[in-house]
Amino acid sequence: MKEDVFVEQPQGFKVEEESNKVYKLKKALYGLKQAPRAWYSRIEGYFIKEGFEKCYCEHTLFVKQERSDVLVVSVYVDDLIYTGSSMDMIEKFKTSMMEEFSMTDLGRMKYFLGVEVIQDETGIFINQRKYAAEILKTYGMEDCNPVKNPIVPGQKLTKEGAGELVDSTKYKQLIGSLRYLTTTRPDLIYSVNLVSRYMESPTELHMLAVKRILRYVKGTQGYGIQYKRGRVAELVGFVDSDYAGDVDDRKSTSGFVFMLGGGAIAWASKKQPIVTLSTTEAEFVSAAFGACEAIWLRNVLEEIGCRQEEGTLVFCDNSSTIKLSRNPVLHGRSKHIHVRYHFLRELVKEGTIRLDYCATADQIADIMTKAVKRDVFEDLRERMGVRIREE
Repeated sequence: MKEDVFVEQPQGFKVEEESNKVYKLKKALYGLKQAPRAWYSRIEGYFIKEGFEKCYCEHTLFVKQERSDVLVVSVYVDDLIYTGSSMDMIEKFKTSMMEEFSMTDLGRMKYFLGVEVIQDETGIFINQRKYAAEILKTYGMEDCNPVKNPIVPGQKLTKEGAGELVDSTKYKQLIGSLRYLTTTRPDLIYSVNLVSRYMESPTELHMLAVKRILRYVKGTQGYGIQYKRGRVAELVGFVDSDYAGDVDDRKSTSGFVFMLGGGAIAWASKKQPIVTLSTTEAEFVSAAFGACEAIWLRNVLEEIGCRQEEGTLVFCDNSSTIKLSRNPVLHGRSKHIHVRYHFLRELVKEGTIRLDYCATADQIADIMTKAVKRDVFEDLRERMGVRIREE
C-alpha cells in the first residue's frame, strides 16, 4: 500500500490494557476501499513491464502484439481470461504470471463467474444453466409450470399495482438474481428491467410478473448464446424504442442489440431520461443511445486487432429518424431535441455509423422494448442466437 491505513481493534480481539491503540495495515485486505485500487495498480504495473498496452476504452483489457501475433488478457479483480493467436506467447505469459503471482492455471475456460462456456469445433456456447437452477430452487420455483414467454404480450404494469404490498427485500433479491441471469440471456432483459422499476413498493401484481419470468426461466434453463465458427466477424446493430411505454410517467424505452459471429454480444433495455414528444424523437434518442455503444465496441475490436474500415451498420425501423440523422429535415418537430442526441448526426456524417432501414418484423431490438407476441418473441430470440446448444 502507498499510504498508511489504520483500523480499530476488531471485537473479540481487543487488547484490554491497550484499548487506545489501533492496527496499522501492511497490505490491502479484501473489503477495504483501497484494496481494488492497490491490486489494480500492482497488476497494471506488471502488464506494462511485460510489454502489454492498456486498452484506452476498456481499462481491464490488456493487449500485447509481437509481429503478426496478438495476446489479449481481460482482468476481473484477481481472475484473468487470456487468449491469443500464438501458443508460445500464451505459455510465456502463463509462466511469467506464475513466477510473479501465486496463480493457478485452470486450463481451457469452462466456467467463469457463474457462466458456463462450451468450446468445440462448431464454435462457442455460453449459458447459465446451473445458476438458473439455483435461483429456481432458492425461491421454491423448481417444480413450477413453465411458460413460453417471460411477460404477457400487451401487459402494462404501474406503480399502483393491484393487490397488497409484498416483502420488498425478497422482491429486490429476486430482481438481483434475475438481473445477473441476463448476462447470457438477452431475451430476459426487457422483462427484468420492467419489474425492477417497482422495487420501492412492490405489490402482489408485481410479484406475479416476477414469478412469470421465473416460470419462463424454468422452461428455458438450457438456453444460452451460440457463436458459430466461420461466421463473418462484422459488427451489426439494431436499435428500437417503445414510444411512451411507461404508464406512470409516459417515458419511452430504448433498446439495442449488437451482433457478431452469429450471436448477440451487447444488449440493453433502458427507460429514456426524457419525455419524448413523438415516435421520431423517441427513436432518435434510442439510436443515439445505440450509437454510443457502437463506438465503444468498434474501439474495443480495433484494440484486439479487428479493425472495421467501413462504418458500423445499425438498423432502425423508423424512416424519419434515418432522415433526421442525415440532414436537419423535420426541423420544426426536432429542434427541441437535446443537443447531446445530435451526436448521432455527426457520427453518420463522418461515416462511423451507417443508419439503415429495416422492417419492424426484422427489428431484433423489438424484444428489448416491449412485450411482443409469442411467435414473434421466439423468432427474435432465435435470431439473437439464444437457443439450446446444438449437439
